[in-house]
Amino acid sequence: MNEKALKNEEKKTYYITTPIYYPSGNMHIGHSYTTVAADAEARYRRLKGYDVMFLTGTDEHGQKIQRKAAEKGVTPKEYVDEIVANTKDLWKLMNVTNDQFIRTTDDFHVKAVQKIFKQLYDQGDIYKSEYEGWYCTPCESFWTETQLVDGKCPDCGRAVERTREESYFFRLSKYQQRIIDYIESHPDFIQPVSRKNEMLNNFLRPGLEDLCVSRTSFDWGIPVTFDKKHVVYVWVDALSNYITALGYGSGDDSRFKKYWPAQVHLVGKEIVRFHTIIWPAILMALDLPLPEQVYGHGWLLIDGGKMSKSKGNVVDPRILCAKYGCDAIRYFLLREVPFGSDGIFTNEALIGRINSDLANDLGNLVSRTVSMQLKYFGGVQPEAKRFEDGDNEIKALFKEIYDNVQVQMDALQFPSALVEIWRGVSRLNKFIDETAPWVLAKTIDTDAASKERLAGVMYTLLEGIRAISILIEPFMPETPAKIRQQLGIAGKPELTRWETAAEWGVYPDGTAVEKGNALFPRIDAAKELEELEKLNAGARAEAGAAAAKAGDNKAGNAANAGKAAEAEGEGANLITIDDFAKVEMKVACVLEAEKVADSDKLLKLILDTGTEKRQVVSGIAKQYAPEEMKGKKVILITNLQPAVLRGIESQGMILAATKGKKLVLVTVDGDIPAGAKIS
Repeated sequence: MNEKALKNEEKKTYYITTPIYYPSGNMHIGHSYTTVAADAEARYRRLKGYDVMFLTGTDEHGQKIQRKAAEKGVTPKEYVDEIVANTKDLWKLMNVTNDQFIRTTDDFHVKAVQKIFKQLYDQGDIYKSEYEGWYCTPCESFWTETQLVDGKCPDCGRAVERTREESYFFRLSKYQQRIIDYIESHPDFIQPVSRKNEMLNNFLRPGLEDLCVSRTSFDWGIPVTFDKKHVVYVWVDALSNYITALGYGSGDDSRFKKYWPAQVHLVGKEIVRFHTIIWPAILMALDLPLPEQVYGHGWLLIDGGKMSKSKGNVVDPRILCAKYGCDAIRYFLLREVPFGSDGIFTNEALIGRINSDLANDLGNLVSRTVSMQLKYFGGVQPEAKRFEDGDNEIKALFKEIYDNVQVQMDALQFPSALVEIWRGVSRLNKFIDETAPWVLAKTIDTDAASKERLAGVMYTLLEGIRAISILIEPFMPETPAKIRQQLGIAGKPELTRWETAAEWGVYPDGTAVEKGNALFPRIDAAKELEELEKLNAGARAEAGAAAAKAGDNKAGNAANAGKAAEAEGEGANLITIDDFAKVEMKVACVLEAEKVADSDKLLKLILDTGTEKRQVVSGIAKQYAPEEMKGKKVILITNLQPAVLRGIESQGMILAATKGKKLVLVTVDGDIPAGAKIS
């Protein structure tokens, strides 16, 4: 543990942030992903006794906002005020417990940014020059001719504008080697490792250019105090929120001294370079410590790409929360997507998780246990001889789960933490089948041993569920209270402190349970999918109309005529079912992965196919680091004729989806074993 981490551990402070969101209309579930993940970590840290500072907010300046406000005939501030209110309402709906919501239009932020800009100018880190080049308004990014892709923005693919204007520049190039040295000497600073490699190899080592940090072509921004025709550009403005929110640059910086440096900035992978190159350079120029970690998670994908209102593929979290409850949506987001990698949202996957994990596993466990306790003991737990046979094994298992959950949460591996918790859920369900309480209950009136054993079985179930209600609290904030109400321990915090999840034997004898509503009613999948498809069709039509109105013919045509295009594309090269039957596909688990020498594209993989090990060479090295591949379950075509690549035999091919330069592996759920056939 480094010196900064030790210092914060001693103080038991934990500062976690999400990016401040750009006001762009209704937030979709992709936006919710980052904030829900940060909230789960913040809740976990609070449960462990940390003094937590959790920051989120909105980035409200820039040319795009000014143009949109003008189109609507309102001021930029009026335009963003309405959107900010909607954003705050969404976080409240999703049970997000941010400690502060910062707006870059807040007076304290404006004043602090002006001081920061002036300090950097006075010390020679900012200088005046002239910018000429290409500018993408939606991304608020400048690009050189060579960085454009087919003459368009390399990030979003939209048209760019030729811009020439007087600007102030930040000497980013001055800090290039210092940032490289810092990243290399702090291996945990950028996570996952693939993002670190990308920053070093694609941006830092090729060389940094100085950064444009002011604009004169619009005025919706923070004025430069010593040159009023300039406004501070997004990088110094938006990125500084992480310290201005704490009072840096104000008359009271006590919170800054208390919480900075941040333990983690959670950001989407598309803005990792801003947070790991530009932001560190600004902090170095200000002689401030860097955040301990920047974690760049993947995207939540739908319809083969990132969610986008113009594509008509967004999913409204408000609708989903109204239909299924926010805990179910939070659980899906945190369980389904490997944190750090891209994940795929489908209605089928959502309903599958709700029915399988929440209704069948957790909900059914609580319902069966409470019902049996009411039936066999009138709802009141009698004294029981504990920790016998399977009970002792379950006691040990829950201590192991508690320890593993903490390891995974400390590493921000939310899906893995939930997998651990569901080991406990599954074991308790199996315990019911193994002990068959209904059989023991037949003789409890005549056989004292049966009664004593049944009391012990029920105690093990109730105590295990109590522990589960604690462990799920960071992820599903509403469900624990419902469980505890049924267990009869509502309003008894001494029984539900975080550390008591590892202390077996806490549930008091004599406690009375009470039957409640189903935690997660089972969903009629076919009916729900039909209703959700109607909602999605409406969203696509709305997006198409909006895109056409804005003159975005490409997006409008794609949204409104997507089905016809898909049908045409699917019919262009039809095969028969007999042709398809010739392809043999299996689930394979990656055991080992390494880069192929003298190749920047190829990885050599050793795969477990259930019956044998296979060696496969795959062109995924630019998207996946070797260490990121281990443990992934991929789809392998097993009857493909072997090929030799760079002198290495490849015994099959793994499947991936591609769009332009983006590539995402086709993976399967962790519960499916290696060797399972795809049919």
